[in-house]
Amino acid sequence: MLQVPKPKSSVENFIVNEQSKKSKLILLDKKQWSYVQNLYNLTPREREIAEQICQGLGNGGIARNLRIRPGTVKTHTRNIYRKVRVKNKIAMLLRFLADVRNFSTDYGQMQSFPTAE
Repeated sequence: MLQVPKPKSSVENFIVNEQSKKSKLILLDKKQWSYVQNLYNLTPREREIAEQICQGLGNGGIARNLRIRPGTVKTHTRNIYRKVRVKNKIAMLLRFLADVRNFSTDYGQMQSFPTAE
């Protein structure tokens, strides 16, 4: 039986297009990352790793960038999940985006994020 691939959403297309350009996808700015770091009591290293996870890097890529072992990245990632109360990278990213959106709304700053059409 022939299976037809599921069409990608506009958000998935956006991410694929950005990655294909080999550009860095920036979802949160420094001020927003500081807010997330303080909200969840992340260490500076956990914040670095969370930022790179949200850019789409895997454990190996993060380990190379930070000159640490992939197992260390995995340990930090587990600690981040525990603090943020999520079970995977996508849930973490979505939680951070929701938190920042709430922060931006609470303080009158409008922040636009790519949305599915």
